[in-house]
Amino acid sequence: MYVMWGLFPLFWTLLSDVNSFDTLANRIVWSCVFSIGAIIALKKWSAFYGVLGQLLRTPKKVLVLFAASLCISFNWFMYIWAVANEHIIDTSLGYYINPLLSILFGVLIYKEKLLRGQQMALCIAAFGVLLMIINVGEVPYIALSLALSFALYGVLKKQIQLEALHSVAIETLFVLPIAVTYLLVLQQRGLSAFGHMSVTTDFLLIISGVLTVIPLVCFAVATKHLPLYVIGFLQYITPTMTLLLGIFLYEETFSNAQFMSFAFIWVALLLFSVTTYRHQKKRRTVSE
Repeated sequence: MYVMWGLFPLFWTLLSDVNSFDTLANRIVWSCVFSIGAIIALKKWSAFYGVLGQLLRTPKKVLVLFAASLCISFNWFMYIWAVANEHIIDTSLGYYINPLLSILFGVLIYKEKLLRGQQMALCIAAFGVLLMIINVGEVPYIALSLALSFALYGVLKKQIQLEALHSVAIETLFVLPIAVTYLLVLQQRGLSAFGHMSVTTDFLLIISGVLTVIPLVCFAVATKHLPLYVIGFLQYITPTMTLLLGIFLYEETFSNAQFMSFAFIWVALLLFSVTTYRHQKKRRTVSE
């Protein structure tokens, strides 16, 4: 699934002529359609209906999931917009920063304890971002927006554990009225991409829903069969592939200042991964 996510820029650039809000609205609609379709096909409707009913009886959980829906929708929009506007390298930086930002939220919100190596990794990563701000002369708002929105999404989702398909279906259902209303207004004004540009565009907009659901299902399966530290290490495949695509295929500028900042973040991620792996290995040895 990380390879699929890493190849996403290849897909979203095909829709670069479509307004990013239009693309996002279609992605929400078709993700909802295909996630619910998959639930029905897999004969999980009864379980989904039960989960939905249970959530609706708990206003606090509804608010948390609605907030999560807004976070992931914003994250989707920023990614779509960034790819369409030739900021693929910035998206890569965002998803390199994201795991470390998630860890920071874990410490601040859930009072999780960090090992010394993990603390050093956070400091090194923060220095890398600061270095980019100083050398490039501007805050990497695209990268930070992607990292922050996805990290907040993770914080909210941690409060309510849901199966991947159920999660996509419910989260898209929350923002579905907004997406549908927006698309109807565009259709009325003749500004909608769907049905007004080409059959290929229509097909790509529909497929965006499938491409959203499939990797999430794969991720759910992987988390059941692989140790978490392996999942954590593999997640860096996505931003690495995105970075390589941005540099070599789309020929975006990758300055020495950017390389220096990325280098600090790579070192931070390596230090964090090694520290976490050794800690997990030590715990397994003790438990045996």
